[in-house]
Amino acid sequence: MRLSGRLPDFPWNTIAADRQRAQEHPGGLVDLSVGTPVDPTPAFVQFAARSAGDSPGYPQVWGTPEVRAAIVGYLVRRWNSPQLNERRVMPVVGTKELVALLPTLLGLGPQDTVVIPRTAYPTYRVGAELVGARVVASDDPAELGGLSPSLIWINSPANPHGATFDRDGVRRWIDFARRQNSLLASDECYGEFGWDVAPVSVLDREVSEGETAGVLAVHSLSKRSNMAGYRAGFVAGDINVVTELIAVRKHLGLMVPTPVQAAMVAALADQGHVEEQRARYLARRTVLAAALEAAGFRIDASEGSLYLWATRAEPCRRTVAFLAERGILTAPGDFYGDPTHVRVALTATDERVAAAAERLVAG
Repeated sequence: MRLSGRLPDFPWNTIAADRQRAQEHPGGLVDLSVGTPVDPTPAFVQFAARSAGDSPGYPQVWGTPEVRAAIVGYLVRRWNSPQLNERRVMPVVGTKELVALLPTLLGLGPQDTVVIPRTAYPTYRVGAELVGARVVASDDPAELGGLSPSLIWINSPANPHGATFDRDGVRRWIDFARRQNSLLASDECYGEFGWDVAPVSVLDREVSEGETAGVLAVHSLSKRSNMAGYRAGFVAGDINVVTELIAVRKHLGLMVPTPVQAAMVAALADQGHVEEQRARYLARRTVLAAALEAAGFRIDASEGSLYLWATRAEPCRRTVAFLAERGILTAPGDFYGDPTHVRVALTATDERVAAAAERLVAG
C-alpha cells in the first residue's frame, strides 16, 4: 500500500489556476500565499555556516555542545525558562519534520488520540493520520471533558489565523494535559512575532510552575532569522520525552548538519537581527491591513504570526479568485479548515506589499 494514499492531496496544487491568473497581471504576481521569508539571512549567520564547512564527520543527533548551550541560553533569556538544561533540548531538521514525525517517534498508533487546533496547519493532522491515530480538533480544553489524549498540539501565535494565547490560555492547556497524563506539544515557531498579544511559551516558569514534565516547546529559526533554507529548529522540554526522541532518531539518521548547527549558535546568540526583522513585518502588516480593510475585507484574530486572516464573508475560493484577478495570490482558508477566510502572508518584499496595497485600494 502506498503511504501517500493515506494522506490528503497536497493543498497547494489546488490553487495552480489562481496562481496562473495572478501571474498574468500586467504588474506581475504578488505572492502572499506562503510563509517563505524573502529578506536576507543575516551575514554573520552565513559566515558561521561557511566557517564550519569543513565537516567530514557525522553530526550527533543530540547536537554539538555549543548548539545545545545556545538553545538553552535563548530559552532562558527570551522565554523565561531557567529550569532548562542541555539534557532537555535537541536540534531538529526543520520543525515541519518534527511536527509530522512526532506521533511516529512517540510510537503512537490507532489506539491513541491526538488533539489538534480546530483551524490549523495541516501537518498536525498529517502526522496523526500517518500512524492511524484518532484526531480530535479543539481550541479549548473544556471541550474535551474526560478525554485522555496521548498527544495535544497547540500553536501560538497560530498559523493560519494568528490567534495568540495569553498566560491564562497556556496555563489551561498545561493543567489539562497534566491532569490527563497527556503530552502537550506547543508549536511556538512564530513566537517572536506577537502584535496585539504577547506570546507565552509553555516553558515559561510562571505557567509551567518551573517544571518541564509533560510539555514540549517547538521552535524554528526559519522565520525569526530568515533561515528557512537551512532547515534549523529545535525541541525542548520533558527530559524523558527528549531522551526518547534522541534514541529513536539515532536509528533514523535524523541529524542536523554541522554547518547548520554552527549557524544556529550564531543566530540564537543575537536578538538584534530578530528585532530588525520584526520591524519589517510590522510595517508590512500595517500597509496590508489598511489596504484590505479599505477594500472591504474584515480581519479576524491576527494577533500574532506572519499572516492576516481576512474575509469578505463569502466562500474562500471566490475570494482567492477575486484577489488573483488583481495579481495577488493568497491561501484559501479551507486548507486549514475554514471555508470563508483567506490567509494573507506578510512574507513579501516591501515593493510587492506596496503593489498589493495599491491594487486593493484601486478596486
